[in-house]
Amino acid sequence: MAQSMSAGDCVRVPDQARTKAFSRQLVLAAALLVAGCSTTVDGNPTAAPGGSGPPEPSLRTPRPTTAPPSTSTPAAPPSSSTPGKPGDAIALPPDENGYVFIETKSGRTRCQISTRQVDCEAEFTNSPLKGGEHANGVSVSSDGTVQWVLGNLGDIPVVTIDYLTYQAEGWKIDADVEGTRFTNDRTGHGMFVSIDNVETF
Repeated sequence: MAQSMSAGDCVRVPDQARTKAFSRQLVLAAALLVAGCSTTVDGNPTAAPGGSGPPEPSLRTPRPTTAPPSTSTPAAPPSSSTPGKPGDAIALPPDENGYVFIETKSGRTRCQISTRQVDCEAEFTNSPLKGGEHANGVSVSSDGTVQWVLGNLGDIPVVTIDYLTYQAEGWKIDADVEGTRFTNDRTGHGMFVSIDNVETF
């Protein structure tokens, strides 16, 4: 004979049914969490010591060259190979995170510049080994600390520089056909970067 239940009676749910219901809720929560994730990673790329990533693509997307601002009077030709004063430098504005990204006129070296340091990536011909591979990145801090790394700056929004003098985030950048020299305005430390040679000072 069937028993009737009153409002105060409880129904006992078997443990196995409760476990299945909890598992379903957990799977649903995980699915919602995964669906809410993005594949975009915010921030700025930096090379990590010992990090190895995919090789740099051999074909890059063409990027516009930023020419120095035009003036109504012709600029005087450089009088010597001595770098100009910081006031003669072309200012390169940082992005919203305080970074300036450049590519040399040759297209063989790319760098990211912040007040703290300069990181450059290239297929160096004479770099030290890191993890059994030749380092493809070098960085110098404003205090002169140098580090060779394996890394990839990624698809950074570079400005292609000409063989001129630039200023970015407290660094003077002197570019010529031989290479690019980065000098910290405050400390005087920096580095000269070319495919065949990196010198720090």
